[in-house]
Amino acid sequence: MAYSGIGGQAVIEGVMMKHKDTYAVAVRKPDHEIIVEKKQYHGICKNEVLRNMIFIRGIISFIESMVLGMSTLTYSASFFEEEDKKKDTSAKDACSSGERRKKRENIEMGLTIALSVVLAAAIFMVLPFYVSLIFQNFVSSKTLVILIEGALRILIFFAYILLISQMEDIRRVFMYHGAEHKCINCLEHGLELTVENVRKSSREHKRCGTSFLFFVVIISIIATMFIRADSRMVRLLLRIAIIPLVAGISYEFIRLAGRSEQRLVNLLSKPGLWMQKLTTREPDEEMIEVGIASVEAVFDWRSYVETIRKGEES
Repeated sequence: MAYSGIGGQAVIEGVMMKHKDTYAVAVRKPDHEIIVEKKQYHGICKNEVLRNMIFIRGIISFIESMVLGMSTLTYSASFFEEEDKKKDTSAKDACSSGERRKKRENIEMGLTIALSVVLAAAIFMVLPFYVSLIFQNFVSSKTLVILIEGALRILIFFAYILLISQMEDIRRVFMYHGAEHKCINCLEHGLELTVENVRKSSREHKRCGTSFLFFVVIISIIATMFIRADSRMVRLLLRIAIIPLVAGISYEFIRLAGRSEQRLVNLLSKPGLWMQKLTTREPDEEMIEVGIASVEAVFDWRSYVETIRKGEES
């Protein structure tokens, strides 16, 4: 399988695809029309040295993915919100109102991202830590208590995914997630990007965000084994402090996995691929068409597929 450099995300009734600094969001509107918005996204960090520094680039990529992901989710959701009542305002007032609305949306998005980070840390780091303290009354081994904490973290991760997968809207997002993966797998295997070829492609991909989050959980458990302090507060703060480092390490593995077919790498990727069976669903034909539209807006897949085929022939 060849590396294309294209990545994406499922949004509300649509798919976002990104290649280099260009991204496109394709959404199936309520009237079934596919609308595609294409934009440039240069990220939050312009320093090329930092952007290419091992581990640091993973932290930057993680933050940028959250910002871009939240922005594209907000954009896709806007098609399904109730339309505001039209007011008889002048063009100047309308422009001013639009600017105020955009500023308000930026502030709301920033607050939402901050709140999401805080909640994630609370649910996946703080909660397992305090629950594991209960076992200190019955278990003398600190290592075993840490392993129990890690097991709780994995259990919460699984339970969270299973819980949200029961929601109808989330199930449809997971179907679009499947369409996103299938489109990328299709072209990276040298197949023409048609509905039929995409349908036959796998809905699991080694560079998926689900795999990234799974490795964040696993690596955080390993890293926690080295945190030894008498103070509970210090141990908790250190667990939170290592999250950026854990994200950086996880990113490096996912990055390697997307470019390598080595047996060991493929073996280590298996758990993340299994997790994707929960976060992806088989898409229908209309969803696949949306995924294809998003890819075509940012990526010349025909030239890419032709290059792969020539390489196979030589």
